Amino acid sequence: MTEQTKGPASYFPSIEKKYGQPVAHWLGLLAARKGMKHMEMVNWLKTEHGLGHGHANALVAWHLAQPGAAG
Repeated sequence: MTEQTKGPASYFPSIEKKYGQPVAHWLGLLAARKGMKHMEMVNWLKTEHGLGHGHANALVAWHLAQPGAAG
């Protein structure tokens, strides 16, 4: 039996399919956005890159949960 992915990572396959970039691409962009708060990053992904709210929120949540990530 395989374990189903939960949380923000569950969005990753659909993010890659819809926007044509690997998740690492989006996480790299977020890593360069030092000093921004969660919703500032979400809104930045939405306005500058056309991501939907759920996808942007999942990427930001994952990014900020990583050790050493600064928001």
